[in-house]
Amino acid sequence: MPTTERIDAAALASEREGLVDLLIDAVEHGSSVGFVLPLGRDEAGAYWDGLAPSIASGSRLLWVARADGASVGTVQLELVMKKNGINRAEVQKLLVHTRSRRSGVARALMATVEARARELGRGLLYLDTEAGSGAEALYRALGYTCIGGLPEYACSPGGEWRANAIYYKTLFLRNNA
Repeated sequence: MPTTERIDAAALASEREGLVDLLIDAVEHGSSVGFVLPLGRDEAGAYWDGLAPSIASGSRLLWVARADGASVGTVQLELVMKKNGINRAEVQKLLVHTRSRRSGVARALMATVEARARELGRGLLYLDTEAGSGAEALYRALGYTCIGGLPEYACSPGGEWRANAIYYKTLFLRNNA
């Protein structure tokens, strides 16, 4: 079973190469996560380097999943910092290496995200994924509800414009009394 570890800004540099590998693997295997082919190590590394300020400020949380000492997955939780949105957070970049798919990595990462969101008082999680992708089955199985999507929302790694699917999950409701 994989373990999950939160990565802070200080640890980001030491995790960089493993995160670069995860991102490149995901994109090369068709995951629509904001990049198109070819995705080089410099571009992938620049993405991870660019997260340091938001991780340092606490507006973004990052986890890595490990199995047998190797990084096999990652996920992010971006916290809405506006006062009127402190009840929600966006799940981003759930990536699982192709060699570790269907082994509980994604579920472990999502369980970690949800537990931390509860601790932080974030009762509403939302995310988007490519419509028709395998990720949709995972999110539905985890209790997320699809509320629709937008046509031609993003370009796939291979250059095709595809719709997204927007999901949410209510972890708890606030008492407005």
